[in-house]
Amino acid sequence: MKNYIKHFFLGVMLTASFALLLTACTDYLDKAPESIVSGDDAYKNFKNFQGFTEELYNCIPDFVNRYWTNSFNWGEDEIIDALNTWHFGYKIDNGDFWGWQSEFDGWSAGWLNVASAVPNDNNRFNKDLWNNAWYGIRKANVGIDNLDKMTEATQEEKNLIAGQLYFFRGWFHFELMQYFGGLPYIDQALPSDQKLTLPRLNYSETAAKAEEDFRKAADLLPVNWDNTTAGKQTMGNNDLRINKIMALGYLGKNDLWAASPLMNYESTGERTYNTAWAKKSADAFAELLNLVESGKTQYILVNFANYGSIFYTTNQSWKIPGSTEAIFRSPQYGTNISIWRQAGSYLPKIISNQGDQWRFMPTANYVNYYGMANGLPLTDPASGFDKSHPWKDRDPRFYNDIIYDGVKCVQGGINPDANRYAALYTYGNYRSVYTDENGTHTEDTGSRTGYLLTKIIPRVCNDFDGGWNYGTAVYMNIPWMRLADIYLMYAEAAANGYGGANGQSPGFSKTAADAINVVRDRAGVTHVDSKFLGTTDAFMGEVRRERAVELAYEGHRFNDLRRWLLLSVSPYTLKTSQEFDRVGTLNTDDPTQNQVANFREVTILERQFTDKHYWLPLKRADVNLYSEFQQNPGW
Repeated sequence: MKNYIKHFFLGVMLTASFALLLTACTDYLDKAPESIVSGDDAYKNFKNFQGFTEELYNCIPDFVNRYWTNSFNWGEDEIIDALNTWHFGYKIDNGDFWGWQSEFDGWSAGWLNVASAVPNDNNRFNKDLWNNAWYGIRKANVGIDNLDKMTEATQEEKNLIAGQLYFFRGWFHFELMQYFGGLPYIDQALPSDQKLTLPRLNYSETAAKAEEDFRKAADLLPVNWDNTTAGKQTMGNNDLRINKIMALGYLGKNDLWAASPLMNYESTGERTYNTAWAKKSADAFAELLNLVESGKTQYILVNFANYGSIFYTTNQSWKIPGSTEAIFRSPQYGTNISIWRQAGSYLPKIISNQGDQWRFMPTANYVNYYGMANGLPLTDPASGFDKSHPWKDRDPRFYNDIIYDGVKCVQGGINPDANRYAALYTYGNYRSVYTDENGTHTEDTGSRTGYLLTKIIPRVCNDFDGGWNYGTAVYMNIPWMRLADIYLMYAEAAANGYGGANGQSPGFSKTAADAINVVRDRAGVTHVDSKFLGTTDAFMGEVRRERAVELAYEGHRFNDLRRWLLLSVSPYTLKTSQEFDRVGTLNTDDPTQNQVANFREVTILERQFTDKHYWLPLKRADVNLYSEFQQNPGW
C-alpha cells in the first residue's frame, strides 16, 4: 500500500505497534526501561491505534503480483505452457494439491504460501495468505482486546478502529476457510504459554462467527472515509480503507459460501443450497445495492468502453487500477512496481520473448462460455452460432477479453508484417506447435488452445509496442471484490433463497434475473432468455455461465467450481483446444467475419479429481500440533 496508507500519521505509529507486539510475546530480549511504551499509550488515541491497525492492510496478499509470474486461475479456465511445472496451476491439473505449501514448492509455490513470508514486510515477494492470515487474526484480536484503552477519542474514531479490526478478523478467517473448510475461529489473542485445544468447527459454525464480525464492521464503518472527521486528514487517499460497503460485500459473500452445496454438505451432509444462509446472503447484498443504486456510495459500474481500467492502468504513475467498480483491493507493495514478466505471459513468444517467461492461455472449453450477443449460450439451437464463422456476433466481452485468429496484436513496426495478426489456426505461428517456411513443425511457447488472453493486460505489452516498458508505468491489480460480482452473487443468493429467477430480497427492487441483466446491460448483451426463468436449475445454468464470463480470469473460477460441487464432474474436468483451418483471404479489418473449416475441439488433458480435492490439505506440521486440529479427509 502506498506510504500514505502504511504511515497514516507519520512518526507516531511505529513505536506503538512494536510496543503492542512486544507485550504479546515472551520476553526473550533484555530491554532498557526507557525503550518500552506503555500499553495504555499505544492505544489511547486514534492516531496511535490507527498506526497499529495499519499493519493489517499490509497483510493483504497481492495474488496477481506476488512473484515475477503468477498463477491464480486454477479452474478449467486456463492452461499453462507445457514447459511450466512449478506454478500451482500446473500442480492442480495433476492432482497435486500439496503444491500450495512452501515446503513442497520452495520460493515460488504461489500466493497461498511462501517460505519467505514476512507479514509486516513491504516486499510483495514476501506476502502469502497462510502466514499473513494467522498473523492478521492475532493482531486483530490483540486490538479488539484493547479497545477499552482508547480513552482519548471520539465515538466516530472508536467506531473506525473497531470496525476495521472486526472486518479483518472476519476476512482472514473467511479466506482461509474457503480453501480448507471449517476451522477454529480464533476470537481472542491466545496466550503463548498455554496448550492449544481449539477444535475445528464445521463450515457453518465458522461462517456464523465470521458473519458476526462482518455485521459488526458494517454497522460501525462509514460508506466513505472522506466524509468522516478523522478521514478528512487523508482526504482523497482513503479508497483502500475498510468501509461499510466492503463489510456488507463480505458479509453477503460469507453467507453465500456457507449456503453453497460444498459448504452445506460439509456442515449438514446435504449436497444442496442451504436456503436460510442464501436468504441472509441476498439480504446483505440487497442492503449494499440499495445504497449503491440510491447514489449514496462512491461505487458504480465502469462504462464498458473503459472496462480495462478495472484491471490495469498505463501512463498514470503506477496508479492502482479499479476505477469506480473495485470494492476491495490489495495494496500496492512498493512504488514503480515492475510487472513486465507477468505482462509478457499472455502473448506468444513470437511477439513476446521475455526470457524464461511462462505462458498462460484461455482454454477453448472455457471460451465456449462466452455466448452470443443475443444472450444465448453457443449450444442453444436458437443462438445463431455458426462453426464456419465462430467469431461472429459473439458477446462483446468475448472481443474484449479474448484474442482469436486474425486479431491485430502488434500496432507498431514488425517484420514480417503478417506476424502482426494472431495466427491461431492449427499450426499457425501463434500456436505452441507451428509450421515454419520449410514445412517443419517447431515447438514454441505459444498458445496451446487457439486463444490468447487480453482482458487483464493491454495488448501492447509485446516486444514491438513495448507496452511493459518502464516509461509506460503499466500496472495490473485484479480486485478481490468488485461491484459486478456483487450483482451476480445477489442473483445466485436470491434465486436459491427466495424461489428462483424471480426471487428477490424484501425491500430491494431487483429480482435475481434483474441483477444479471444489470451486468449484461453494461456489456450490451441481451437479457436472460425467458426459457431459463422457469426453474431454479435452468436459471442457475445461466448464473454459472454469467459468472464464468463476467469474472473470467480474475481468480474466481476454482472456488466457484468447488463450492458448486462441480470440480470433479465432467465436462468441468476437461481442458481443450480449438482446432481449425483458415478459409479464403484473411480479413484483418474485421476478423469477426473470417471463415474457417474443420472447426473442432480437442482434449488436451482431463483432470482426475475425487472428493478429497474439494478441500486443500492442511500443513502436516499444523495438524500434528494437537489432536483436535484434524487433517482434511483423504489427505
